[in-house]
Amino acid sequence: MTAEPAFRFVDLFAGIGGFHAVMKAFGGECVYAVEIDKRAAAVYEANWGHAALGDITRDADDDLGIMNVPAHDVLCAGFPCQPFSKSGAQRGMDEARGTLFFNIASIIKAHHPRVVILENVRNLIGPRHEHEWDVIIRTLREEGYNVSALPAIFSPHLLPPHLGGTPQVRERVFITATLAPAAVPKTADGSVDVRAIGPAPVATMSDRFPRTPDSHAPLFSPGAEDGGWNLVDGDLLDDSHTIPGCDLTPTERLWIDAWNAFTLMMRERTGDSLRGFPYWADSWLDFPEAFEAMRRPPHLTRDLATGRYEPASTEGLHLPGSVTRPLIDRSLPAWKQSHLRRNYDAFESNWRDVLSWAWQWGVYTDLFPASRRKLEWQAQDAKSLWDTVMHFRPSGIRAKRPTYLPALVAITQTSIVGPRERRLSPRETARLQGLPDTFDFGSQPPAATYKQMGNGVAVGAVQHVFREHVLRDAHLLESLDKNGVDVGARIVAAAKATTPEVVKQVLTAHQPMSPGARRPLLRTLRAH
Repeated sequence: MTAEPAFRFVDLFAGIGGFHAVMKAFGGECVYAVEIDKRAAAVYEANWGHAALGDITRDADDDLGIMNVPAHDVLCAGFPCQPFSKSGAQRGMDEARGTLFFNIASIIKAHHPRVVILENVRNLIGPRHEHEWDVIIRTLREEGYNVSALPAIFSPHLLPPHLGGTPQVRERVFITATLAPAAVPKTADGSVDVRAIGPAPVATMSDRFPRTPDSHAPLFSPGAEDGGWNLVDGDLLDDSHTIPGCDLTPTERLWIDAWNAFTLMMRERTGDSLRGFPYWADSWLDFPEAFEAMRRPPHLTRDLATGRYEPASTEGLHLPGSVTRPLIDRSLPAWKQSHLRRNYDAFESNWRDVLSWAWQWGVYTDLFPASRRKLEWQAQDAKSLWDTVMHFRPSGIRAKRPTYLPALVAITQTSIVGPRERRLSPRETARLQGLPDTFDFGSQPPAATYKQMGNGVAVGAVQHVFREHVLRDAHLLESLDKNGVDVGARIVAAAKATTPEVVKQVLTAHQPMSPGARRPLLRTLRAH
């Protein structure tokens, strides 16, 4: 006999199932999932055994009389943010029409789940989206939800490993709400007060936690050398330096080798690590003597045995006797003037070595596009560039200490782990999102997995935010039965019993569907 679930949940804009992983660990049962991307939906069903492929605008739009979403107790949605009109009535549901939040609101209006948890990028609370935020809060309160007007902003890297954290800075906005009409703030005339702060947010970026399960342990500091995150010595990375599809091209190695030589040269010259500003090779050509010396750079060759480019000799380089510092245009933005000033200082103090370095490594040849002639050093006292984590960004090569990683993004800029001399693998990005190694991506191309991980939610952050919300609103959840069923009390009991260690155990035991059970899904995908 199957045990009664602690609660029933729906998973909107489901992706590959980050929310599902958490809700399942808390004892929940999925009764509806929807994801419009075919590959993501295939991964979802393969792992969770629940169909997800669909279009929420067809399933949940009360204007069209469509409501194919069943009753549920918890609603989860990592929804895309679309702009709302600032004209017209500016009234909750009315104004949300034409946006994907309207479809979420339609489901809430129809079923009034006990708990709502929404996730979005931090930009949702930026100045350009202040109006959208107000509409979301107003809509929830008008439907009877106790919700904070202040965002819960959280990142998984703040949590130590024993609390489900992972070394990824992924700041996300969470909106958590409990159905409790009596708790909704009211104005003097009895209408919903949309300006009241309401309850405190359940998580903030200022939250700190004990480093170990001992509540008296020192607080966890994510970037600390002692007791903080350490990618190289942790469990996230595989030991292998060669993983298919993660290797660096010869040109990419050239860029890193060249800037690594620069960091070593500057350390030897100054006795210190690089300063924390962008080193911009193009700015050094503002010195007329440097421009003249680099007019005919050498041709670099590749070593056939290693596949790496070899630095050229300095034969043919004619160093000037001195350099002339250029003037800075005072009409430029202050930040650019500051960058130029620091770069001029660095070059003026080391111009002989810098010009020799640029010549030997072909920095001013076609091998180096403009975006690779800039190094953004954020690695503090790291000894070399190969000791850092790097990103090839449009603004330059960014290097930081190998503690925690920047947020995964959906398309480009996959982290390069210097000590492994390769990019993060798809499996390693899944670990960053808190998914177990048994999580199955099938035979889809790595690019699809990278995209799904960049679009997904961090399991550790979701489990922390959900648990904290339920514990904060426990008195509200336990005070109102739903159709004679004490749903709120079951949700509270599940939250109290489901510690981060329990979540970890459930995920460790995760098993995807067998290949034979996936055949109906494949037929469905082909039909679409």
